[in-house]
Amino acid sequence: QVQLVETGGGLVQAGGSLRLSCAASGRTFSRYYMGWFRQAPGKEREFVAAINWSGGNTNYPDSVKGRFTISRDNAKNTVYLQMNSLKPEDTAVYYCAAHTLWSRILRTNDGGYWGQGTQVTVSS
Repeated sequence: QVQLVETGGGLVQAGGSLRLSCAASGRTFSRYYMGWFRQAPGKEREFVAAINWSGGNTNYPDSVKGRFTISRDNAKNTVYLQMNSLKPEDTAVYYCAAHTLWSRILRTNDGGYWGQGTQVTVSS
């Protein structure tokens, strides 16, 4: 099993940056595909970013491509989400996710692991 704990959320002005961290428990962290999702009030949870075991392959939706960067440090059991040029529409609770299947981490993470979430608020 994997337990995920996110940190790094907060309030930032539009155009600013934040870096989220997700610390994972367990000795098999490097076997999991890792991702980030977000959920805004009244909306469904949506995929934000994913990274493979080695960090050599990443994936983003068009809404964040070029502004967000996902990375991982397997020695520290941690995955990061660097968010730049933030917009008010990026306001949401951000969740860390882990799955053994690449196809699942790119969609809904069904059957995978979730963190508790961290709030990101971008003011205009």
